[in-house]
Amino acid sequence: MKIRKELWFGFSLMALILAGIAVVLLQADTITNGHLGLLMLALIVVAIMLGFPTAFTLMGMGMFFGWLAYRSVNPDLAVRQVLDLMVQRTYSVMSNDVLIAVPLFVFMGYLVERANLIERLFKSLHLSLSRLPGALAVATIVTCAIFATATGIVGAVVTLMGLLAFPAMLRAGYNVKIAAGSITAGGCLGILIPPSVLLIVYGATAGVSVVKLYAGAFFPGIMLAGLYVGYVILMAKWKPHLAPPLSESERTVELPPLSNALATRSRNALVGLAGALRASTLSKPRVAGQLFVSLLPAIAIAAVLALTYNAVTAPVAGVDTTGLVQSGGAIEAEPEFTEQSDSLGEPPQGDSSGLQEPPKDTDGAQEPPANATPVAAAKEATPAEAAKPETAEPQRVPAPTWYWVFLGLGAAGIALVFWLMNWQRLEIFKMLLASFFPLAVLIIGVLGSIVFGLATPTEAAAVGAFGGVLLTAAYRFQAARQRNGGNPLVTTLKELGGIMKESSFLTAKTSAMVCWLFVGSSIFSASFALLGGQDIIERWVLSLGLNTLQFMLLSQFIIFILGWPLEWTEIIVIFMPIFIPLLAKFNVDPLFFGLLVALNLQTAFLSPPVAMAAFYLKGVSPPHVTLNQIFAGMLPFMAIQVIALTLLYVFPQIGLWLPELLYK
Repeated sequence: MKIRKELWFGFSLMALILAGIAVVLLQADTITNGHLGLLMLALIVVAIMLGFPTAFTLMGMGMFFGWLAYRSVNPDLAVRQVLDLMVQRTYSVMSNDVLIAVPLFVFMGYLVERANLIERLFKSLHLSLSRLPGALAVATIVTCAIFATATGIVGAVVTLMGLLAFPAMLRAGYNVKIAAGSITAGGCLGILIPPSVLLIVYGATAGVSVVKLYAGAFFPGIMLAGLYVGYVILMAKWKPHLAPPLSESERTVELPPLSNALATRSRNALVGLAGALRASTLSKPRVAGQLFVSLLPAIAIAAVLALTYNAVTAPVAGVDTTGLVQSGGAIEAEPEFTEQSDSLGEPPQGDSSGLQEPPKDTDGAQEPPANATPVAAAKEATPAEAAKPETAEPQRVPAPTWYWVFLGLGAAGIALVFWLMNWQRLEIFKMLLASFFPLAVLIIGVLGSIVFGLATPTEAAAVGAFGGVLLTAAYRFQAARQRNGGNPLVTTLKELGGIMKESSFLTAKTSAMVCWLFVGSSIFSASFALLGGQDIIERWVLSLGLNTLQFMLLSQFIIFILGWPLEWTEIIVIFMPIFIPLLAKFNVDPLFFGLLVALNLQTAFLSPPVAMAAFYLKGVSPPHVTLNQIFAGMLPFMAIQVIALTLLYVFPQIGLWLPELLYK
């Protein structure tokens, strides 16, 4: 019987792991608990590669090796102690508030996935980007990036884009490798781009703020997507046969009757709509509505400019500390009071340092006489009032130079949009607005509320799940109206009920998997620490005499290798508790380390022969597309991810600038 290459690789890797552990155990004079910890770590990797359920394998091995650790100290209490350990670790996972956001974000992702939104979004994007080289592949990557912010589920994004974009690219004559690489690389962006479930799990494991992780992952995600797009455009420009340009018929859309009637009057849509307002033969409300839609880009740019001006010219908030300084400098202990400060006694009755009642005739504040001079009034004022300076109305600061440059670019952008706004582009813009704007509102509402501190991740996830229900209902209602069959409201409610039921079951399945993984990994980590495995690894790493760069290279290489046989959930919950204690030894920020890990695991998702994204795409691709072709298409994008990982390490402010700006 011929064994597949993937199985040969897996068996070879398992044999290497077991051989390495055997060498370590045979060289040891005596087998200590620390060696048992290393054996447990190796066995868990082999067991997962053999296909055993990860969560329950973690719990089983954790309980068994934990019992061995307790038995070496007191055999009579070993069973009771290991059972107590299981209960305590399970309760600590149940009481972790951060994990509440996981099922809510997953539920939002499943709802958006079933809203039939991605097809419209992809079509409008590939029409709007049709002039670019490799337009279909670019639109695929951009769609994946946008959809990743709404779902964060790699398998769902790769599968949907494989059904939608892969056949379209093959029909257009695209090279199979370019098409497959664009889908698999773009689909994996959900690991990094918020609201990523990986970042939530890492934050709960490493004790890092999920809010800061979301803010930090924003620009690295955009950078990686931009590198993908740049590579596709470069290859399509250099070798056009790999990604042929779209034909003229594929770049055009059918104009509605109103646009067809107005297109004969003016080529420019804005000029034609403005002139149509004076025509008596056309419906003025419809024309005004179309004119408002065409003005939306200018309105958006003007709103951004206005908000930016208000922010940069806001008066500097000054705090008057004159009174505080004077009070701090004026308080001095009297000699008589200082001598008595050691005992708690009442002050002398006649001493001026004690508390005295005010005179009987000063019932309250009295106005100065009408003929009193300002000097006299000032003398009668209280010391605090006399010391208080006159406050002037705060003045706005002048706008900086960069704002005027920004203003000029914005004005040029508005003029360019109006000049290029023909009737075809207006229709494409309306398609893009209908497909992207509701999703953008949902994404901005969820991520914006988290990043700017308006809501916790759990609260924002709840709002996002509710927004996903509304978004799904709206698009299903629109589809039911277009079918013109029966009552669209009744049809929408029936479809929405089925979608919510299916999404709830899938969410429960995914959330149960994540939570059981956390329970298993918590028990496993505790047993590993009891056996002293963490101390052995820490001593071994420190004995190598590594500097920070060498440690980062070693840790990221290990994570990259582990990404071949293991899922990201297993890597985070099993191996992050081993790396996290070492970060303080090398002065590495856990936030920065988490961003590198998230970017690294994207590389692992694209690295043959155990790249899950390739198997997702192969399951929905045409029969003539082989797995080796998909693997070959993924390799250039994997190299781009290595470049992005290097850029993030060399320029850490790519990931740390936004958290430092928002959360000083």
